[in-house]
Amino acid sequence: MVERFHPEGRPTPPVPLSSATRAGDFVFVSGQVANLPDGSVYIGDFEREVELTIDNVELVLAAAGARLDQVTKIGAYLSNPLLFAPFNEVYRRRFGDTLPARTTVVVTFGHPDVRVEIDAVAYVGG
Repeated sequence: MVERFHPEGRPTPPVPLSSATRAGDFVFVSGQVANLPDGSVYIGDFEREVELTIDNVELVLAAAGARLDQVTKIGAYLSNPLLFAPFNEVYRRRFGDTLPARTTVVVTFGHPDVRVEIDAVAYVGG
């Protein structure tokens, strides 16, 4: 059985996807960016953009009954290789000792103001 989730009170994504799906003991979070509660994209300090992106991953996880410390795999997408160091600083601070496996790649985004996107897989089983 596959369940689909979207955080209550947040705008529906403008593209055809589920914010998260749960299949068995795993929650799969679609790529999240630094969207504000009204659906607009945050524009400003990069470290704040990373914080908001991780906040949105956490919000989607919560809608599916999972937590950030249950994340086992992260896909991180950056718009510029020069962003690796500041991204890593925020990432390390947010995940602490529960660092999941991670793949980080540099990509070109369809939205000119997006510099980071994160997807996640969480294990919520026994």
